[in-house]
Amino acid sequence: MTNKSAPLLPDVDLRTQTETLINDSWAWAHSHWLNILIATGIAVVIVLGLHSARAWGLRLCKRGEGVANWYSILGRAVAKTSNFFILMIALRLVSGYAGAPPMVESTVRFLFTIAAVFQAAIWVREVIFGLVEHRTHGADAGTGLASALGIIRLLVSIVLFAIALVMVLSNLGVNVTGLVAGLGIGGIAIGLAAQGIFGDLIAALSIIFDRPFRLGDNIKFGSSEGVVEQIGLKSTRLRGAAGELRIVSNRKLLDNEILNTTDRTRNRFKFIFNLGYDTPPEVVDTLPRLLREAVEGEGYKLNHGGLTGFSASGLDYDVEFESNDRDFPPEARDKVAAAILARFREHKITFAYPTQLNLLAPERPVPPIEKEE
Repeated sequence: MTNKSAPLLPDVDLRTQTETLINDSWAWAHSHWLNILIATGIAVVIVLGLHSARAWGLRLCKRGEGVANWYSILGRAVAKTSNFFILMIALRLVSGYAGAPPMVESTVRFLFTIAAVFQAAIWVREVIFGLVEHRTHGADAGTGLASALGIIRLLVSIVLFAIALVMVLSNLGVNVTGLVAGLGIGGIAIGLAAQGIFGDLIAALSIIFDRPFRLGDNIKFGSSEGVVEQIGLKSTRLRGAAGELRIVSNRKLLDNEILNTTDRTRNRFKFIFNLGYDTPPEVVDTLPRLLREAVEGEGYKLNHGGLTGFSASGLDYDVEFESNDRDFPPEARDKVAAAILARFREHKITFAYPTQLNLLAPERPVPPIEKEE
């Protein structure tokens, strides 16, 4: 005795079902023509109303044209409503009132399910695209944004339409457990095989969306420094101070603390010097005022200027001043240094410098050497 496995899909006589659908529809049209006429009128009103809503969405798109704002995001999603979905909504709403036969009712329900699921996927996709563009609005053209958005669009579309397909098959009564499991295992295998590539890709998307730096910014990370020339999907290219091109993995770049010197609001500079211990106390007392006059006389803000401690060679001082803009002019340090030296010379203040004192022991007479007898 042999066991025959059941077929995956039942045998369907399409010709018989088509003939049944045509005959039932013809009989229904003869017996319910008034209901069909009224339902058709209601369906036309529904279709016109939904088309008006879609036109309103198009107006919202034009209202936010050129700017990725919430009006344009919502409007673009509504504008993507398909005519087939609008028609199926109208038919689904009026099919029960018209008293449609079971075969016609099931056909309308089947088509409406397909239209609704895929239309929902299109809406979600457009909202995600709009949110991404809203977040990346104003980004530099050379940051790899076009390539990144292309990959995002592809991945989002594949995921959403795969989910929509699974939902449609599930509503049709197909067992999708094996399909879902296969997709999950395949995704894990691909992720493990290309985890390095995906790691750099995700890091690139993080750089593009979070914007820790942009093209032309001077950044420091670890012991490296350079000007950002290009942000790719796998690596970022920096131009070093000596003119060399540095190519850094995006993932490695984000693993370090990034210091963006271009985006700073101000800059500070500090001079450190020493005065000898022979400096008079009254000069030590007036020195903070002299340092303040020298710095503020050049138009900068003094953060600290005075004694910091005692050392082996003299009195330790520092003077720290702040720029008015995000950086100093090229001649700022020279002018402040010249102003400080001028005031020091005016008050006869001298800097301490390392000195050496050699102490020699006094000469002692050398005792005579006794001769042996």
